[in-house]
Amino acid sequence: MFVFGNLFHAVAYILDTLLSIYMWIIIISALISWVNPDPYNPIVRFLHSVTDPVLRPIRRKLGFSMGIDISPMIVILAIMFVRYFIVASIFDMGARMK
Repeated sequence: MFVFGNLFHAVAYILDTLLSIYMWIIIISALISWVNPDPYNPIVRFLHSVTDPVLRPIRRKLGFSMGIDISPMIVILAIMFVRYFIVASIFDMGARMK
């Protein structure tokens, strides 16, 4: 049984790390959008290509009625929910199987 416990622990750790990295990518993309960057810069293109597929549906549903784009904040809150609820539950399941 300890093998499955270690497997759950490893999956939870990898998922937590990936979610943390993606959260920082969204934060960096939001900060860069404040300074009107060059759209042909490879870093800016990478950030947009990674974050736009997630942010675009939220932007469509919310619209710009408030004049501020809060879609990064909504995605960050969703990532935090997944990290603190789902990933923590996987960690706990792994710890109980050891």
